[in-house]
Order: sequence, then C-alpha cells, then structure tokens
Amino acid sequence: MSAAHPPPADPAGPGAGDAVRDRARGALLGLAVGDALGAPAENMKPSQIRRRWGRIEGYVEDDPAGTDDTEYAIFSGLLLAAHGSALTVAHVEAAWHRWIADRDEGPFRGAGFSERGTLENLRRGLAAPISAQHRHAWSDGLAMRAAPFGVFAAGRPAEAARLVAIDGTVSHDGEGIYGGRAVAAGVATAMVAASTDAVIAAALSVVPEDSWTARSLRRAVGAAQRSRHDPGITRLGTERAVRSAVVVGGYPWTDLAPEAVGLAFGAFEAARGDFSASVLTAVNMGRDADTTAAVAGALAGALCGAAAIPGAWAAAIGPARGSCLPSMAGYHVLDIAELLTSQGTDPGARATAGPPAGTGVEAVVGAG
Repeated sequence: MSAAHPPPADPAGPGAGDAVRDRARGALLGLAVGDALGAPAENMKPSQIRRRWGRIEGYVEDDPAGTDDTEYAIFSGLLLAAHGSALTVAHVEAAWHRWIADRDEGPFRGAGFSERGTLENLRRGLAAPISAQHRHAWSDGLAMRAAPFGVFAAGRPAEAARLVAIDGTVSHDGEGIYGGRAVAAGVATAMVAASTDAVIAAALSVVPEDSWTARSLRRAVGAAQRSRHDPGITRLGTERAVRSAVVVGGYPWTDLAPEAVGLAFGAFEAARGDFSASVLTAVNMGRDADTTAAVAGALAGALCGAAAIPGAWAAAIGPARGSCLPSMAGYHVLDIAELLTSQGTDPGARATAGPPAGTGVEAVVGAG
C-alpha cells in the first residue's frame, strides 16, 4: 500500500460512520473504475496489450464506461438494499424475472455466458437452482457482482459469503459460487482491515480448502509474495508470475471464476493493496481484464477508501448507461454505496432495516 494512501482510521473508533461510508464508496467506485479501465483489454493476451498500448496506465478510450460488471453489481446492490439479511432465493429470482428476463431484451450487449444461460433457463420456466444448470455456471459472473455484499456486511465475511451465495443460486453453481463467496468475504474484511493479509485470509476461510478457487487464489497470492521479495523483478515480471500461477494455457474461456478470482487477488497482493497498482496489474495481465480489475479495484478501494482512487479516474465514472441492463440506467455506484451504509454503522441495524424512504429501491427490485 502506498504511503500516500494509508487505510482510513479504524471503523470501530471515532468517526466510524464516516469511515465505513468512505470505504463503501471506495469499494464500489473502485469496482467501476477497474471495470472501465479493463474493458478495452478484455480477452486479450498481455503481448497483445503491449503491442497496442505498450502498457496500460490509465483509460485508453476517450469515453470510458463500465460494462456488465458494473451494471450487475448495481442490480445486486439494489436487491440487497431492499431485503438486507432477509434476502432469499425467491427475491433474487423474482428480480431477475421482473427487471431482466421478462423485459424486451433491448441493448443486452456485453453480458457474459452465465447470464445468457441463466436468462434462457428462466425464460423457459425453470426455477432456481435449476436455472443455474448451464455450461457456464463456473464463470466469474457472480464474483463480478459480489462487492456490494461485502459492503453491506462490513466486518462480517461469513455473512457476506452467505448472502452472495443466495444471490448466486439463480445463476451459478460450484466454483462459480465459491468465487463470489471469496470476493464478498474479502471485501467485507477489507472494509475494516488495515492489511491485505486479513483480506486474503477471509476470502480463503469461506471456500472449501481443496476447491479450485482456493488453490488458484493461494497460488496467485504466493506468486505475488515471492515477486515482491525479488529485488530485481519488474512489473512485467510480477504480472507474468501471477498469471502463470493460475492461467491454464490454451484454455479458451477467460471468464473462469477460479482464474479470474486468483488473478484479482494476486494483483491486489502484489500491490499490497495500493489502488492504482492493484487495478493496473490486473488490467495488464489481460484475460477477463474488466472483471479481474473490477474485483481488484473493489478490494483495494474498500481497504484504502475513496480518496485512494485517482481523481481523474473517479470523475470519469458516471451513472450506468444501461448498455447491458437497461433497467439499471441512471444509477451510480455511489448511490449504491450510500444505500448499503445509510442505516448507520451497527451491523444489526443494517441487517434488519429496509432501504431509506424515498430511495425508490422497491420500485426497481420489488418488495418481493
């Protein structure tokens, strides 16, 4: 973590509400920034990135914007704000129908295979968990929308993991669920932690020790740690080491949850939680770069707070455009951060209270 952006004061101490809110803003704005930074490099190899841009050090498009990663995170955040810890699979399934599956598809560009498979099953009348029985149930589509659960359950990684698994039951199974649990628990701990070590330990604590997700995460973090202790290694060398630890050479799918989660946590650890270094490491490793950078950005943003995000990067993030989910157009990730922290800093209050009056959350996701 850079000296310029130390973690905020302990959220359990004075000013706890402000600290939690700042970290919540950092987590979700960090997700959106990572998504927008990584989108142009999605599905690219590092060598292709270098040939085109040299090294990505910031936005490479004139009009950067988030993708399905940001819009699905907003969707899940609104759903969580409406139901809190009382969230059920029935709530999630109803929201998918009402605001995605049962609408005219519209400009559904950029959605991943897991979302496509889920929507096809829901439109055929299949219910959860059968709706998650498709070829990409192992994808990183749950991991990409997991950060709001960590924000909501700040300091409670087991609760964050429980809630994100409920969300994921409609669309994912197996390693796809494990990836979401690891990210949600990691963000929940980053919301109150002062180091990357606690964040990584929390992520590993909520997935089976012998799962592909756990093995991938451990390998990536181990490679990052070894690289940090090599005085002669370059940024490119670190990225190669982390990438080589988890990427299956020649495998055609880049949205594999164990790989994407491993790369994101590896980038986060290599940078010791520094925001800019975390997201740029993830982006320049390619593969599912928007998702890996979104996850790394959520972790680092939650650990360091919103002030750690470069102002120019943050300023470029506007309200969701609805390019993937038309129903999410107009919502800003900072709206979601406010909703998820507006009940105060007491976990019990946030768990049981509904969304603040006048937010319009029920109008989006329904009261269930």
